[in-house]
This record gives sequence, C-alpha cells and structure tokens, in this order.
Amino acid sequence: MGEPAALVERRDHTMLITFNRPEARNAVNAALTRAVGEALDEADADPGIRAVVLTGAGDKAFCAGADLKEVARGEFSTEGFEPHWGFAGCVTHPIAKPVIAAVNGFALGGGTEIALWADLVVAAESARFGLPEVKRGIIAGAGGAFRLAAQLPAKVAMEILLTGEPVTAADALRLGLVNRVVPQDRVVPAALALAEVISANAPLAVQASKRIARGIADGTVASERAAWERTAAEGAAIMRSADAKEGPRAFAEKRAPVWEGQ
Repeated sequence: MGEPAALVERRDHTMLITFNRPEARNAVNAALTRAVGEALDEADADPGIRAVVLTGAGDKAFCAGADLKEVARGEFSTEGFEPHWGFAGCVTHPIAKPVIAAVNGFALGGGTEIALWADLVVAAESARFGLPEVKRGIIAGAGGAFRLAAQLPAKVAMEILLTGEPVTAADALRLGLVNRVVPQDRVVPAALALAEVISANAPLAVQASKRIARGIADGTVASERAAWERTAAEGAAIMRSADAKEGPRAFAEKRAPVWEGQ
C-alpha cells in the first residue's frame, strides 16, 4: 500500500497533519487531498482538538503546489471528494479550530495558498513563498489570487502575483504574511508551542472569535463567495487554453514552455 499521503497525530489538544510526499516535495495529489480533508473534518468535530498544525515531511518543501506531473497525465481527479474540502482538502474548508501552517521549506503555488488559508504561519528561515502559476500557463485557483491581495498591500501582492517570483521568509515576515521565522529544526516545535498557547484559552471563545474574524457562518465564508465564483470562471477558461496544456507538459519534460497566447 505504501506510505500514507498525509500523517495525522494528536499532540495533547493539537492535531498535527504532515503532508507526506517528500519525494515529490509534498506536491498535492488526490490521495493527499482526501487525507487532509478527512483529518480536518475529524478535527472540527472533536471537542478535544483545539488547534491544528499543518506541515510537510522532510526539510526541503512544505508543499510545492499541485502535482503537475499527475495533472499532465490526467490523473488529478477530485471525484468523490466532499465539496467543502477544496484544493489539498483545506482551502475552502473553514473549520472553527485555529490552523497554524508550519512552513518547513518551499511553499510555492498551492503551498502558498495553503499558508494564505491558515490563520497563523510559522516559517523556517529557508522557506520561500510565491504563486508561480503564471509561469505554467495557469492561475492561482486555490484562493491565492484574491487572498494574497486581501492580506498584503495591493502593489506588493500584484508584483508577487504577476511576476510569479518567490519571496523569502524574511520578506514574508516583514510584509505580514507570516507570524514567526525560526531555524529549520524549530518550525514544528514553534508551531506546536503557539498552538499550546491558543489551546490554553477557552475553546468555545477561541472558535467563536475565529468565526467572527473570518466571517464563517454555517461552514462557509459568504464574503469569499463572489471571489470563488470569479476564480472558477477564469480558471475554466484558462484550462481550455493551449497554454494551460503547454505549461504542465513543459514542466514535466523539464524544458522552457513555448506560449501561444491562446
């Protein structure tokens, strides 16, 4: 059966979820999406869990985004998934429990979108954030395009979004994209320590505070609905383009893409 795509363990009142595809830089595939989605559903329903920490296996990458090789082979299917999970089982999954991303390395594309979804971020000094989708002929369709613009100054967000170039952990801290930057070997312990501080507070008050701050009601965020609809419409149009096929193919073949603009 092989290793599970995500590891789930309990540390007192914290659920620690580890993306477990280090050989693929923890790129998101169908198996990882299902494992994370199910774990978050479990965390949200369990009154004993008061916080969630997400991290990646290994010391190279938190998450390199979507598994473009699986996309290129036509194997990335979300059939049978719960509709509220979204990419990686989390980006449209507004649970009431606070979520901390422990970013232990590169967090590009979908990795940055997961960090944008999280409530708090602890990053390793080696971490890098960015949305390189425009370099692959696609768009940041897992919330990155609108969440980045909401969380950073407009001009800064637009540069990151349109150039596709990454930013360092130090720059991410300066810009307010992350809460802490720590040495590589301290990322998960620091995130767990932050979770412990949160978990020492009254859990119902913490969860209510998150719902208010995030605008969560009945398991959804109404203020994001229009942005998701725009993202879906733009994404559908882009995915029909020749460039969207060329980008993942070029990535898989380790060559520069040849854009047609159509």
